[in-house]
Amino acid sequence: MLEKALSGNRTYWTWIGFLLAVMGVGGACWYWQFTEGLGITGLSRDVVWGFYIAQFTFLVGVAASAVMVVLPYYLHNYKAFGKITILGEFLAISAVIMCMSFIFVDMGSPIRIFNVFLHPTPHSMMFWDTIALGGYLVLNILISQVSLIAERKGDPPPKWIKPIIILSIPWAVSIHTVTAFLYSGLAARPFWMTAILAPRFLASAFAAGPALLILLAFVVRKLTTFDPGKQAIQKLAEIVTYAMCVNVFFVLMEVFTAVYSGIPEHIHHFQFLFLGLEGESMLAPFMWVSAFLALVSLVILINPATRHKEVTLIIGCIAVFGSLWIDKGLGMVIAGFVPTPLGHVAHYAPTAPELLISAAIYAMGLLILTGLYKIALEIRGHVKA
Repeated sequence: MLEKALSGNRTYWTWIGFLLAVMGVGGACWYWQFTEGLGITGLSRDVVWGFYIAQFTFLVGVAASAVMVVLPYYLHNYKAFGKITILGEFLAISAVIMCMSFIFVDMGSPIRIFNVFLHPTPHSMMFWDTIALGGYLVLNILISQVSLIAERKGDPPPKWIKPIIILSIPWAVSIHTVTAFLYSGLAARPFWMTAILAPRFLASAFAAGPALLILLAFVVRKLTTFDPGKQAIQKLAEIVTYAMCVNVFFVLMEVFTAVYSGIPEHIHHFQFLFLGLEGESMLAPFMWVSAFLALVSLVILINPATRHKEVTLIIGCIAVFGSLWIDKGLGMVIAGFVPTPLGHVAHYAPTAPELLISAAIYAMGLLILTGLYKIALEIRGHVKA
């Protein structure tokens, strides 16, 4: 089936060439980082996790969100998701690979990753996160491959794959839950030490992931003869709406608890995010944009009249994705380190090499996703000549 991804028109190969070029630039920057060390990034003694880990955190949610199409289709026999389920599974595969890549570049020396396997310990959240991510990747590869092979032969999927599909549903929830435990288990970081962090992560995942899947479905429909169906798109839009409402509610709960309690150690992190602290206000404009986009998305998605229109639905999904990427892909991780446990307000800003390496990883994920979508749509006969 791989040969189907190696054929295409000029537009297809131009897109592939662009992604490879971005990967080449980022690869050169990574080699620079590998030889010179993490000193070329904005990371420091005070802020040891930055842009790389923030992207990892966000993309874990995108990967976990595949369960929102897998669960209704396989567990509740919701036939409307029949066409779009494979797109969700392939999105999960590319997202997990990007997650692992961000961990890889954040480790500095890649050989350190082997310590997780050479010296495993059940007391380490990183160990369990590795198991969760690796297992979820294997499950999605297996499920999608078996489903596509059966579809190419014109046969129904074998019965033995059904228990594996069911297993992937709680596994999807576990990968973002364990990721949340990585943060909330750190006692010296008040911003993360909250029991609601895992539910908040899941709510944002079940909003951002399906929103991205809707946007991808529209792009694929534009470029091919594939049509996921209005019913599937609208049901996904409802899922995004409910998840986004819950996510905003959770964020407001966090803000109220911190502000009303009056505990300085909790308030300072939110001050740093939205108002700036001791002259450090780099994130404040981004966080207000995130809040504005969240409001715009709710106005569009809660109203059925705007949610049912394609143009406004696309705007709403872009607003959801942008809002949550800023919240988790910028603010969540950095704000946990500022101020430090000793009250120091550290400066952190991602450097150009850091951003280019991250862009290369996103380009790699898009390259994998493009190839997987090309294979699936070729098998289903949806690719234009």
